[in-house]
Amino acid sequence: MDAASHILIVDDDRQLLALLASYLEGCGYKVSTARDGAGMRAKLEASRVDLIVLDLMLPGEDGLSLCRDLRARGVRPIPILMLTARGDEADRIVGLEMGADDYLAKPFASRELLARIRAVLRRTHMLPPNLEPVRSASQLAFGDWVLDTHARHLVDARGTLVSLTGGEYRLLRVLLDHPHRVLTRDQLLNLTQGREADAFDRSIDLLVSRLRQRLREDAKEPRYIKTVRSEGYVFCADVSPRNTPA
Repeated sequence: MDAASHILIVDDDRQLLALLASYLEGCGYKVSTARDGAGMRAKLEASRVDLIVLDLMLPGEDGLSLCRDLRARGVRPIPILMLTARGDEADRIVGLEMGADDYLAKPFASRELLARIRAVLRRTHMLPPNLEPVRSASQLAFGDWVLDTHARHLVDARGTLVSLTGGEYRLLRVLLDHPHRVLTRDQLLNLTQGREADAFDRSIDLLVSRLRQRLREDAKEPRYIKTVRSEGYVFCADVSPRNTPA
């Protein structure tokens, strides 16, 4: 049950902050607000936050910079729902690449925001039952790579660390949890972002492209993530779970 979750809203619009806080509190959430990056950090230091609703356009540090900073130094990854007055697809993709978990363009209906928040929180705690992970391990080894599921980074055969964005990690984790199984774009979008694709949504394809680059794949003959025409993607390598000593 996510009704007692603590939501932090970061936006420089006082009226919007008041309206959203009142609405979400009425839905049973604990809500804190901040108007800039400094205020956000103060709230995060003062108490545990379960999800951040973060506006893209802020005075001083913008939402993208704050999102990138949180993902770079955060010990406990906090889900981030990005808000923006611009609905351009490029902005949405950049936000997701910086580590945002979802993206909502202004103006939006309060019920849509609530649905997005619930989806992100639900996805943070579990996957849909029909695609629940088959293994739980601190490391997942495949080919020349090891994914550290605690630190959320890749390690190659030489021991070099390769950082992943939030979206890249979630996509790779889903693929590793279901090797040799074709997953549709809709399934991958739902599992990684908690929503369904529209006709022009390319975010999964872009994430796959970026993840292939991290894995140093040959774009013409990928070794790990292969495209299944008209269906989706399949992870082709065997995956071995490992547990490191406590």
